[in-house]
Amino acid sequence: MPRIYLSALSVTDNRIVLTGEKAHYLFSVLRCKEGDELTVFSDQGVCFRTEIIKADRKEVISEVIAELPCDVESPLHITLVQALLKGEKMDWVIQKSTELGVREIIPVITERSQVRETRKAARWRKIAEEASRQSGRSVVPVVYEPAGVKEFLEGSEPVRHGDAKGFIFWEDGGASFNEAIKKLSVSPGPPFTGYPVYLFIGPEGGFTHEEVALAEEKGFQVVSLGRRILRAETAAISAVTLVQFLLGDMG
Repeated sequence: MPRIYLSALSVTDNRIVLTGEKAHYLFSVLRCKEGDELTVFSDQGVCFRTEIIKADRKEVISEVIAELPCDVESPLHITLVQALLKGEKMDWVIQKSTELGVREIIPVITERSQVRETRKAARWRKIAEEASRQSGRSVVPVVYEPAGVKEFLEGSEPVRHGDAKGFIFWEDGGASFNEAIKKLSVSPGPPFTGYPVYLFIGPEGGFTHEEVALAEEKGFQVVSLGRRILRAETAAISAVTLVQFLLGDMG
């Protein structure tokens, strides 16, 4: 059954009206027609099974059949802090980390970032939305505008006030991930949702010593993903997967 995401979901007279880009996507890309069933979801955690009663490229109207349970979200509030990557690597990280259940993605510009500025935030939000739809999530991760390393570490509310639990992954040293997880002193499950877990991944050239020192000063644990040096995009997905396995809903 096709799925479509609406940031502002409104049901009037038991009907949901989709226009603009959403209608064009359903009619022209997915080839939806009258009589087809459609799942509509929003970031409020609401999902509806509907039947399309009108479809053209400008407007699709569907009638609500039933409200569906759609609580497939991870109990963890994972925030991926990813240094900007070149080419399509960033797209790939956004897509896969969304499928794995991250709640927020913060692109950062580091000393060794080969990409220094970008206007791709809107594109990344669309990728996150599509990945949420495909993976059956009821929430689309928040994708922020890129920020500098210092701007993030000194400006983020949870980090500044010490309410965040965070790891910075560094190929030049650090504790094992298992040891670092134990130091969190938290239990998996719903009680942990109040504590965002920050996973800080560097660019292709890695972090500088100064960046690691600043992150450590702000409370991040320096950790290693093993003896082999991973590509930045591999490290991001490995880190998210490991945290989900050890503390989230993949164990």
